[in-house]
This record gives sequence, structure tokens and C-alpha cells, in this order.
Amino acid sequence: MRLIRGAASIERAHKDCVATVGSFDGIHRGHQKILGKLTQLARACSRPSCVVVFEPLPGEFFSRKAAPARLQTAPARLQTAPARLQTLEEKLDCLKPLGIDQVLCLPFNHHLRALTADHFIQEILVEGLAVRHLLVGDDFRFGCDRKGCLESLQAAGAEHGFAVEKTPTCMLAGERISSTRIRQLLARGDFATAARLLGRPFTMSGRVQPGRKLGRELGVPTANLATQRQCSPIRGVCAVRVRIEGQQDWHNGVANLGCRPTVDGTDEVLEVHLLDFEGDLYGRRLEVSFVQRLRDEKKFDGIAALKAAIAVDIAHARQRLSPASALELP
Repeated sequence: MRLIRGAASIERAHKDCVATVGSFDGIHRGHQKILGKLTQLARACSRPSCVVVFEPLPGEFFSRKAAPARLQTAPARLQTAPARLQTLEEKLDCLKPLGIDQVLCLPFNHHLRALTADHFIQEILVEGLAVRHLLVGDDFRFGCDRKGCLESLQAAGAEHGFAVEKTPTCMLAGERISSTRIRQLLARGDFATAARLLGRPFTMSGRVQPGRKLGRELGVPTANLATQRQCSPIRGVCAVRVRIEGQQDWHNGVANLGCRPTVDGTDEVLEVHLLDFEGDLYGRRLEVSFVQRLRDEKKFDGIAALKAAIAVDIAHARQRLSPASALELP
């Protein structure tokens, strides 16, 4: 799978493709249905399949721009960006096994946000990718004027020689599958339903970075991962399973996702303690799968109270992660 960084990087081999456009945050079952249709069409006409995504997500760009000046560089919790389900790297990891040939990642900047729907079609779809077939969701809207929709794309396709096909909304148990709904489920701790909509447990990943080593002093060493998000969909203490880069086995663990108020933390960090594990994890990439939310993050009255709470968290995580109570993954 090829990653094309920006329209200026499009080469001849990337053109004449079958494409779809969207944020695709989470690559949930609705997205997977679109992407399955995309690869099927691409194979049928012997053209490359292409997924066009944006970085940052449009909602992140506009929230940062709209925030008061004093909050422009504030911690994630003070910003109004929608919670992000996946980083770009996580998104690419999900796209690879789906058989996608190429991903065009467009920087969502002042130039892109100023494009009208007609200019986006001309600059990106026609002159850039020379799209031959385009798949879009039935609620797809684009362009600074918000005039881009299925009908305008079909009109442009008739003019420029590409076909446009809509994909119907994907439903599960009578409800629409959407990234917004998954964010809501994760925020209230309903990880099981979120996993059913995603088609897999919700995960976050990142490389272990040096921390303050407070966990080691408390007898509970933690691996610290930057969330790489303006805003995460989960906060608090959770029972998790963790896979170390290059390994197949999952380790049980307990994680805290937040800003560590007891020690006056400010930046959002994912701290993970692997149960019954010994080894050096610095620099290793970890994949953290969220199984159950245990409690909210809170500020304790000193280190002793924090240490006692961590012991309770570990006991609850062991109970939840025991074989007898294992989660049936979708």
C-alpha cells in the first residue's frame, strides 16, 4: 500500500484510480463496507484503489482555529476538537489488510479549507487523481461552500468522464454505524458495543517514551505513550490487553488515560502497567486494547492515597481479565 503525502506528490502511476473520500476515523464496519466495494470495483476494472483522507481531521483544524487565542496552545482537554478514534498511523494499519492500493493524505490547511466544491473536484479528483470511479457515502458533503454532495459529483462526473456511486448507510441492530456514535459509546465506557460497531476492540498505540518514573517508585512501573490526539475518546482507568511490537501474544494490564492530576500533570498521557511482566519497553511500540472502564481519573490527596487506589485498580483489572470473564470479541 502506497502513501501519497499531498496532491503535489501524485505521480502518473497513482492516476486513473477508483477512489473514495472521507475522514474514515476508526475504519468501522460502515467504512469497511465502502472499502470492500472500492477494492471490488478496482479489481474489476484493473485500476488502483485509492482512499483520500485528511490530516488533521477537519474538525480538529476548525476547533483549533476557532479557539480563543489563550487556548490555541492549551492542553487537549481545553480544546473543542471531536475525540479522535485513530491517528494516521493507526488508520493506515487498518487499511493495509483490506487490500487498498494507495492512500492520498491531504493536509487540511487554509488552502484546502478554502476550496469550493467545484475547485476540490477539479484540483484533486480531475487534475490530481484523474478518478475513473468514485464511491461516496449518502451523506457526504464537502467544499467551503458545503455545496459538494452526491448530485454535484454526479454532474461533474458526467462532464469529466468518471462514474459516481453512493454507498448506503450501514446499520447494526437498527442503528446507524458512525464514528460519532462510537465516540459516544467509548466516552461512557460501553467498550463492548463500540467493539461491535468497529468490528474489533478499540485500541490505541504508540511508542513508549521516558516519563517521570513515578510508577516505578510506587512499585507499579508504567509504560508512557503520547496519545497523539488533540482529544481522546476515553478518559480514566481501564482494564486493557497489550501487545508489544513484534509479538503475537497479548499481556493483561491496567491503564490510565488522562493528565495525572495528583502529580499536577498537564499533558494527556496513556500510562500502561503490564501485569506480571518484566522487561524494558522503552522505544517499543505498544498496541493497547481497551476491555473495561474501571473508574474516572481523579485527584487523590497525596501519593499514599494514589498508591492505595492503584492497588485496587490492579485487583479489579485482574478480575475482569481473568479467563472466566474473558470478553467475547466480535
